[in-house]
Amino acid sequence: MTKSLMQKENLILVTGAGGFIGGHMVRTLRERGFQRIRAVDRKPFEEWYQPFDGVENLRLDLALLDSCQTAAEGTDYIFNLAADMGGMGFIELNKALCMLSVLTSTHMLVAARDARAKRLFYSSSACVYNGSKQTDPKNTGLAENDAYPAMPEDGYGWEKLFSERMARHFTEDFALETRVARYHNVYGPWGTYDGGREKAPAAICRKVISAKKSGNYEIEIWGDGEQTRSFMYIDDCILGTIKLMESNVREPINIGSDELVSINQLVSIVEEIAGVRLSRKYKLDAPRGVRGRNSDNTKIKKDLGWSPSIKLRDGLEKTYAWIADEMSSNFADQRKKVFAT
Repeated sequence: MTKSLMQKENLILVTGAGGFIGGHMVRTLRERGFQRIRAVDRKPFEEWYQPFDGVENLRLDLALLDSCQTAAEGTDYIFNLAADMGGMGFIELNKALCMLSVLTSTHMLVAARDARAKRLFYSSSACVYNGSKQTDPKNTGLAENDAYPAMPEDGYGWEKLFSERMARHFTEDFALETRVARYHNVYGPWGTYDGGREKAPAAICRKVISAKKSGNYEIEIWGDGEQTRSFMYIDDCILGTIKLMESNVREPINIGSDELVSINQLVSIVEEIAGVRLSRKYKLDAPRGVRGRNSDNTKIKKDLGWSPSIKLRDGLEKTYAWIADEMSSNFADQRKKVFAT
């Protein structure tokens, strides 16, 4: 058996730990027996999705260099999952806010270099891909070299692409080992499902649950519903991220499902899970993003011998059940009062 790169006694930093992916990363590291985990987020602790006892929890604004230096001090491995982002509705209407994440991306690289960290993982996005390659709903998959010539999602995608290059040059110029993943639409429990930052799977689950509760059997769909995406369940995301961190792969790599579905198909799956059929109202002037986006997993299969495999239906069942519980006021109030265990 190959020895893991990260050892149980290493100090591991997870930024964005109060958020969706960061919270799951901390949970997984704890379950794997890592003894020294530093979890950092700028949100108040009571707003963290999964705060844990037995972890060094810090509230810091990582847009500031001194906060990044505090977070990185003494660390061995850094999972930089912090970013100001959300679903398509958020990133299309908040381009400047999304681009300001470059402060966190850059300052964490500087702090990691100065702290002599062994490795830094940077979470990029499929939004870096050239928009001209995403005009067909039957997208056969975006390979890693499809990011150039550059024409990424305006705002959010440009910040991610720039920060990828920054990570590359920190490896070349300062010998800081960096790993970069391009995430494709991560979803699952313990994430945002309302408020404007939620992504399509969570938003659709919430809308279906609300329709079922109210008896108003309608659902609003942004666009015509024929735009396509692939959606990756959080467990695959975390496993792939750890595999990449411990690998020798220095180039950006897709971590995403290649199970392509339309938004209409996504709604149908959630309807089946809920046991309802809804009338569909299409909001054609709403943000809808590119026409078709899917992950080409050729490189990850070759380089890591693995690719995301959790079926969309299986992940959505778990996500729907969690959101349904979360939308119960008693469950939500109880979650906010205690640390996860």
